[in-house]
Order: sequence, then C-alpha cells, then structure tokens
Amino acid sequence: MIMAYEDQSAFDSRDDPARAGDYWASWSGYIAALEHSGVLQSAGGLTAPQVATSVRLRDGQRLVQDGPFAETKEQLGGYFVIDVADLDEALQWAARCPSAAYAGVEVRPMLPPPTA
Repeated sequence: MIMAYEDQSAFDSRDDPARAGDYWASWSGYIAALEHSGVLQSAGGLTAPQVATSVRLRDGQRLVQDGPFAETKEQLGGYFVIDVADLDEALQWAARCPSAAYAGVEVRPMLPPPTA
C-alpha cells in the first residue's frame, strides 16, 4: 500500500479555485499512470483531517474526539493499493506520487487475508 501524506497547504489547495487545477492535475496524472501500468488494485482519497473523528477505548469507555488525534504537520490524504513484484517497484511508484515532493509517502506491505 502506498499511503500519501499531505500538509495543510495541500488540503487547502483542493478547494482553492486558484490552486485546485494544478493540485488535481498532478493526482490525475499519477492515477492514470498507475491504471495504465495495470498495478493499481484500489485507491481512495480522504477528506481533510479537520472533519475526522478519532475513537479510543479506555477502561471499557469509548472516547470520541473530533479531528485527528495526533497533532502533526502531515496527515494521511489517500492511499493506493498496488500489486507489484517487490519493494523496489513499490518504491519507484511511491517516488512518483505527487505528495512525495511536498510531504511524505509511506510504503507498507499489506497483511494476507486471515485463514479460517
């Protein structure tokens, strides 16, 4: 899985008419390249972290907090599940991800489905 992180400026770009065109063009090109190569299995974008809700269970009590739980400069903005031969190929795709240029991209293998 390729997890694309974004800073607040990138989240703000999504809705700013002056910047949205460039923002979405970079992502559209990346997604098209993933699709064209045949490696893309699934993908999804996430809303801005300000509308997130975090849930924790402590001593049997559910604790709900508006917004992201962690105060960080970068938050998860979306993900791409790809099917590639090895980590090197995954890293090549991650380096092409638009957020690699201004925030961060994490590559992590997915667990196989549990056996019955």
